[in-house]
Amino acid sequence: MSTYILGVDVGTTSVKAVLLETGSRSVAASHALPTLSDRTDHSGIKAKEQETGRIIDTLNRCIGLLPRDKLQHVIGIGLSGQMHGVLLWKARSGCVWSQGNFFTSRDTSQLITWQDGRCSSHFLSSLPTPDSHLSVATGFGCASILWHAKHRPEFLEDFTVAGTIQDYVASMLCGLEGCVMTPQNAASWGFFNTSSNQWNFDILKGAGFPLHLLPHCVPSGGMAGQTCSEWHGVPAGTPVGAALGDFQCSVYSCKSAGTDAVLNISTSAQLSFAMPADFKPPDSPQPASTVSYFPYFDDSYLAVAASLNGGNVMATFVGMLTSWMKELGAQMTDSGLYEKLIDCGLNAGTSDLRGAVPRSPGQPHLHDAGRAFEAGRSQQDCGKWERHHPK
Repeated sequence: MSTYILGVDVGTTSVKAVLLETGSRSVAASHALPTLSDRTDHSGIKAKEQETGRIIDTLNRCIGLLPRDKLQHVIGIGLSGQMHGVLLWKARSGCVWSQGNFFTSRDTSQLITWQDGRCSSHFLSSLPTPDSHLSVATGFGCASILWHAKHRPEFLEDFTVAGTIQDYVASMLCGLEGCVMTPQNAASWGFFNTSSNQWNFDILKGAGFPLHLLPHCVPSGGMAGQTCSEWHGVPAGTPVGAALGDFQCSVYSCKSAGTDAVLNISTSAQLSFAMPADFKPPDSPQPASTVSYFPYFDDSYLAVAASLNGGNVMATFVGMLTSWMKELGAQMTDSGLYEKLIDCGLNAGTSDLRGAVPRSPGQPHLHDAGRAFEAGRSQQDCGKWERHHPK
């Protein structure tokens, strides 16, 4: 009798699920569905949030489309998902199980994604320097929680647990009261030392961070627990791996040799390769460096160079066009605009853009570009662009 591993990725725009036959290591079935979970920000604080309920509903639909006779023979579940973002929930009431077959979200916040822009450069400069080789940016979990601690402390009072969206799924599947997190996701939150695999407890406490919200860290590749109930046919008691970062998983799936370099193009784009086993990252952030070092597996690191293109840039462009069209009295959905832009790109002739200087979305080592992008995002309405455009 064949057995299977269920792999799930909770991404920025879609949920993907795959059943891998353990003997042949071949794909037995897979499905992907868009979450359509983005929320419109009317606050003017550059918030970027997603509806948690819609994400979990999409997850249920995606798993439900897989063959139930194969799901009944799943012997392990692996999870990955979008990094940096933060979801908060109440312990013991973060979800509701329906007839023991699937769960829906309850007593959770919306997902504050990695694209969130409410942490301005001024706010980030007010934060203490982390005891880590990785810098902190807007959209990082710890920065987002610190922003709420300063500007909306009552919001945090409603919740007792925090994690990434994939950590939340693992916690609900296992019926955990808290949250377990791997260094891959912890590093993406900021204020996490990857050499000691410890949060910067003292630094965060001094900054007013509610320490009870910090997840418990387990090794990348470690376990979160076992399913507390049957899930779409997956038996109760099935081992669930602690959630991993989608970037590290995408690299792992492509590497056939330790010396391979991997170019990953998705919501953003990165070129990466594995560092030697004895590599140790710097003791402090290196903002001028064009290369970052992300935790991988077995205490190793990936060297990562991010590009200035990817779906995040496209999303910013579409958001600006949508805003302008509303001001001009035209209406088009984001999906419709994406289709039009893709069609235009496919049918466009060659062009010479050698004079173009990329300013979106900026990178940590391009301080002026980052500030230009941030200013641009805050002045995306038509009137301001017209007023400031040189005549």
